[in-house]
Amino acid sequence: MAWVLKPENVIIFRSSIHVVCAMQYSLSIQLNSEDDTQRVAQNLAKCVQSGVIYLIGDLGAGKTTFTRYLLQQFGHQGAVKSPTYTLVEPYKINQMEIFHFDLYRLNDPYELELMGIRDYLDVPNALFLFEWPSKGGDEIPAADYVIQIEKSQDDLQRVLTLSFNDKNTYEILQEQFSS
Repeated sequence: MAWVLKPENVIIFRSSIHVVCAMQYSLSIQLNSEDDTQRVAQNLAKCVQSGVIYLIGDLGAGKTTFTRYLLQQFGHQGAVKSPTYTLVEPYKINQMEIFHFDLYRLNDPYELELMGIRDYLDVPNALFLFEWPSKGGDEIPAADYVIQIEKSQDDLQRVLTLSFNDKNTYEILQEQFSS
């Protein structure tokens, strides 16, 4: 597993509808196995209790797998399925409210308004995970963390890039991954 952690100005731009985030810190990790994915999720769970996470990657890149390991780290015991058809899967784990959205099948961002996204977004101190955030347009909040997962050409490895602005998170992850 290769770890690269550096403070920098990171700009993530996805041309579909929009996902533009200026982030100060970036961590790039080569994932050689699901165990590597699990380790990253475990370490991120130490830093994130609420906020908005964008999960970006092609179909089959590992967005839902990452989400499963993150939810397990928070204490979730059951199955974690991609909410591709339901748009959202809510979880209540140890007094934490977590909402996992998959916007892949969304035709228009306004559909989120029609399905009542404001009711979810009004939940205080919740964690929101958005797969395919570019399809959410202005209906979803800006990200606190952006996780981009890219598959290798042979589909055997992934590169996960985590971008964020929080200095405390940077210091925690630097300590975790610099060894």
